[in-house]
Amino acid sequence: MSPKLKEKSLSPEVQAAAIGSQAPAGPLEFSELDDRVTRALYAASEKKAIEPTVLDLRGIATFTDFFVICTGANRRQVQAIADEVVEQLKRHGNPAARVEGYQNAEWVLVDYGDFVVHVFDDKARRFYDLERLWREARRLDVSHDDLARTGSLTEAQ
Repeated sequence: MSPKLKEKSLSPEVQAAAIGSQAPAGPLEFSELDDRVTRALYAASEKKAIEPTVLDLRGIATFTDFFVICTGANRRQVQAIADEVVEQLKRHGNPAARVEGYQNAEWVLVDYGDFVVHVFDDKARRFYDLERLWREARRLDVSHDDLARTGSLTEAQ
């Protein structure tokens, strides 16, 4: 396969056409996020998650719409972040479909069907580098200041 054809076949527009939808254009905005994704971000922020990021996979993947990715400084923080996300969403009628990797706590995956929360330790996040793997996705790097400007976790409830 020629490099030009390969590059074209990997473009978000070609992938979106292949799965029958159009990839949204432009940068991802906080206001575009589903309330449950926003709630997961607030919950992670409550436990001081490091570098929260959202990847918009609509139009480039069929198995989910969003990835919420964040990092914990150590095993206990990774588990605390995952626990808080699960608890906050469950409290509002959104139980997780499954949780994987909790005991080891290098990479905890919390699956909600149309979005997936990934809580990594630093080493695993750098190794798996989902942001690079899904680089075609629109991306939103969320700061704690962004969350504070849009409201607190209690306002999101």
